[in-house]
Amino acid sequence: MEKKLRTKDKILQASIALFNQVGERQVTTNHIAAHLGISPGNLYYHFRNKEDIVRQIFKEYAKLLETRIKPPSAQTEALDALAEYLDVVFELMWRFHFFYANLPDILARDSALQQDYARVQQGVLERVTLVLKALKAKDVIAIADDDITDFAHSVKLLVTFWISYLKTQAPDKAINQASVYQGVLKVLLLFKPYATAQALPRIAKLQQHYAELASADQTTAS
Repeated sequence: MEKKLRTKDKILQASIALFNQVGERQVTTNHIAAHLGISPGNLYYHFRNKEDIVRQIFKEYAKLLETRIKPPSAQTEALDALAEYLDVVFELMWRFHFFYANLPDILARDSALQQDYARVQQGVLERVTLVLKALKAKDVIAIADDDITDFAHSVKLLVTFWISYLKTQAPDKAINQASVYQGVLKVLLLFKPYATAQALPRIAKLQQHYAELASADQTTAS
């Protein structure tokens, strides 16, 4: 049993790597099996088809969303919590960028996954809203209570479709970490108009931090 679980995990990891590298639509179960050096029958022992693999990957992604995006605790410095949120955003955008790059198509092919996605995203919206309310309570942002949910939607919208946007601008250009960090910078920019005077210098430092990461990754990539 333990060996089978390890094989299943390897299939998931290989699938994520291949999906990210060439796009989920271009990868078949035969490609995944060949990449791992196993027979297609061995792969089908663990997963019925590619859609089953994508669903399992989504479950892993959803679990990370649900466990990593949390409002700051009473003991957490609010801007540290904002930086932690941005780090989580970057990690998930990069780790699962195939999903972000082709989200409408992936969901259109699997109605069950579409329903799971809608459910998970409602939970994400609620958690992002709690993060924003905590940031307001800690005097990091000044925003009307009636606007917090819309602001949460805006943050979620940018995160969800940033990579899709990049693909529409340059379809043949590979997604790299620098381009994902640019998305994180765009998320941070949404906070700036609402930042209180005391929070602005720290937010500027966060902008510089992520800009340096994006620049370093761009230099490495080139």
